[in-house]
Amino acid sequence: MVDLDLQTSLTAGARVEASGPGCWRLEIPAGPAGRYRLAQVDDYHLRRRQDFHWSAPIRLSLKARASGREIPGTWGFGLWNDPFSMALLGGGGLRRLPCLPNTAWFFYAAPPNYLSLRDDLPAQGFLAATFRGPDWPAWKLALGAPALTLALIRPVARALRRSLRKIVQQEAALLTIDPTEWHTYQIEWQEEVVEFQVDGVSTLRSATPPNGRLGLVLWVDNQYAATPPEGRLRYGTLEHKEPAWLEVAELDITMEATQKRPRAVLDNPPTSV
Repeated sequence: MVDLDLQTSLTAGARVEASGPGCWRLEIPAGPAGRYRLAQVDDYHLRRRQDFHWSAPIRLSLKARASGREIPGTWGFGLWNDPFSMALLGGGGLRRLPCLPNTAWFFYAAPPNYLSLRDDLPAQGFLAATFRGPDWPAWKLALGAPALTLALIRPVARALRRSLRKIVQQEAALLTIDPTEWHTYQIEWQEEVVEFQVDGVSTLRSATPPNGRLGLVLWVDNQYAATPPEGRLRYGTLEHKEPAWLEVAELDITMEATQKRPRAVLDNPPTSV
């Protein structure tokens, strides 16, 4: 059995409480917009991207429930490459240069989030989703940095979105379940496909699996980002009138090539900041 080297990322007032192996409650406090709030458990906190743990074929499963149907901000669980380095937003950890996204996760995005490059896919709500971006070196992305400074201009933002749509592939399915109830979630990531299941029922079979090595992430926060079709790029943080939380239980990751099941071990103890 392999130990998962897990850490917490917490902003002021946030907390993660462990109730047993593979079981946590992640909570952020109430507060106004304009201040980022995050409670996160991950296994890549202090790793370079090339040292992230996971690649196909693996199976991730867990049980989860959230504190509300419409929590301002985002929350979720799954696998990603931390493309924008959440450490830069105050979550702590190793700072990394930005890269293109690669993900396979269950992701909740409240309005005004709009997290799709394609107009025919859902961009808000509770989603099963994948992104697949090429593994370009940081210097290649840096060549496009000047365009990002102009992305607040709508015509430029629309052109940038069209360009990214050709580079980054994605699939998404909107889930209609009640996330405040306990459900069993599974992500099976094979080299050619990713299948998402909720309570044993397939909700998305994506033919655009992520590229490269990914890290495990479980989180709840109050941020939003929007890349809508009309081209008005927006991002920021949202007000929480009440604390928001995500509970996770029975986390299990099976590395199918070896059939080893890592044991979840929280490296730093449950805490609040």
